[in-house]
Amino acid sequence: MIHGLSGKIKALGLNYVVIDVGGVAYKVYIPLNEEKLPKVGQDMDVFTYLHMREGGMDLFGFFVEEGLQLFEALILVSGVGPKSAMAILAVGSVDQITAAIAKGKPELLQRSSGVGRKTAERIILELKDKVRPSGGKEAMRLAESDQDVFEALLSLGYPRRKAEAVLREINPKLTDVRDRLKEALKLIKD
Repeated sequence: MIHGLSGKIKALGLNYVVIDVGGVAYKVYIPLNEEKLPKVGQDMDVFTYLHMREGGMDLFGFFVEEGLQLFEALILVSGVGPKSAMAILAVGSVDQITAAIAKGKPELLQRSSGVGRKTAERIILELKDKVRPSGGKEAMRLAESDQDVFEALLSLGYPRRKAEAVLREINPKLTDVRDRLKEALKLIKD
């Protein structure tokens, strides 16, 4: 239907943007990890998915086409709707999520609100052979080290949301778990 939108940001919400395209304003839900979000008045391009339901229609947007493709794969899994898929996409990069699915590691998926162990395992079972991280082995290694860093931050008493936010800020060039943990601790203190 609507594969993408290109226009100016008219307003920002907690989990959505309003994009003005030729005088028509579209409310587009985005994953909460989209840090690259431009400011109000700036131009923005998003890939979109139009979800039709009984009470209306919703547009879901992604900065990269791989995000859209993963979203479309997730909503085909029994018990995963668009809101749950967006929550999953908010806990990590597309490569990290696909690496966790490909390796059969449900922990990253369980960090999203509303996704328990059974749902995470169902996602892995249904998508394991269908998704691959574009970053290959490097993305898989990063996903594993991020899980270790996340668990370390939780054991140190940091709140779950803070730990998730810091993981998204760590320099992706750092691949060693110790280096990533040091960077996370520096970022938390700043």
